Amino acid sequence: MAAFHMKPALRHSVPEWGTNNQQLSATAQHERHISNMVQQEGRALRNDTSCKTIWDENETSCRLSDRIWDVARWKEALEACAQKLDEEMEALTLCKEQTEQALAATALPLEVSVECLTLREGRSGYELVQDPVEEQLKKDVTLIEALQQILQQNIHKAFEQLCVLQEARHQLTSDLQNKMEALDIDTTCLSLTIKSPEISLKTDPKRIPNSSSTPQTWVEFSQFNVAHAQEAMQVSQHMREDMNLTRAQLQNDLESQCKATDFALRKRFHDEEQARDELEWQIKNTEDEMAEMQNDIRRLDEDLHAKTAFMKLAHTRLENRTNRSGMDLCRDEVQYGLINEVNQLEATILALKKKLSEAQHSLQKMQLHHSHMLQDLSRKQESLSLEQRSMNTRGRLTSTSYTDKIPVPLIPLTNSSGRSNLQLLAQ
Repeated sequence: MAAFHMKPALRHSVPEWGTNNQQLSATAQHERHISNMVQQEGRALRNDTSCKTIWDENETSCRLSDRIWDVARWKEALEACAQKLDEEMEALTLCKEQTEQALAATALPLEVSVECLTLREGRSGYELVQDPVEEQLKKDVTLIEALQQILQQNIHKAFEQLCVLQEARHQLTSDLQNKMEALDIDTTCLSLTIKSPEISLKTDPKRIPNSSSTPQTWVEFSQFNVAHAQEAMQVSQHMREDMNLTRAQLQNDLESQCKATDFALRKRFHDEEQARDELEWQIKNTEDEMAEMQNDIRRLDEDLHAKTAFMKLAHTRLENRTNRSGMDLCRDEVQYGLINEVNQLEATILALKKKLSEAQHSLQKMQLHHSHMLQDLSRKQESLSLEQRSMNTRGRLTSTSYTDKIPVPLIPLTNSSGRSNLQLLAQ
């Protein structure tokens, strides 16, 4: 019979065996209980996290929608402000061009006034007078030079204000571009779902860029851009009103001065015409008087020669009667009559010679004055010719009036990005 070999191990008792079985059962039951609790908690956690995730995603979508509405509202406000800014820039540019035209229009009046002053410097003698025409022409030059300075200052101010408006336009354009990009990005984000192929995990998605702003600073930035643009537009509007008023006032001043100068020139021309006519009348009368005086001198000379003949006759008679002899050499009535006749003839000849000398002297004075009057008449006619040329020169002001406005085609303004319409930014 073969020998039985027992397993060399620790032997347990039946109670121990039973205890072990009970322990295994209890442990299994406990683990199942724990597993059940974990399952219940897992299911609750899955339900909670699923609801939380869906709710959070919905809230994020709502926040995105609200943000899109805010950005779109500011975008519309910026677009409206930019549109008004463009209109104001065009209006200010037109006003500046009108002022430049007004400045260019002053060149002709200034040229005409200077030319008239230069023409009237050609007068000579007593015709070279400092009359009201010269005074008005000098006022013309002074006024026009002052107008040109004022208009040039307005043009310079308008240019500087256009630069301010252009800067504000650039800020609005930049802000508007950022708003459009943000709208595009947020709209894209709002359209994404968990099934979108574009989604993926990113590296450090919770990082905050250094250039990030807060909602308050974001609003304040756009508010500042709009307020700055509105302030610049308000300044531009006041500037346009001032420029239009200044142009109207300057135009009235220039037209009033032009009328005063024309009136003074016409009055002076009329006075000079009267003086010329008066001088011509005096010359004619003087020439008539000179002719009559020459006739009187000739008659005086003839009468003087006639009296000399009578003197010779009387002298001869007296001389012949001295040849009487004896008692016939008598101082009779004839002798006394001849002596009286000779005395009378001597007095007459002396009076005639004196009157002839006076007549010749008067004739010489009239001839000299006649020569002076002819010279003065020549100067007056030359002065009248210069005045007529001055009036013809000023006639250029009526053919090309200062108030005429030549339409100038406007060049479309562009903003700082080179676009002429904000709607192009959306393209």
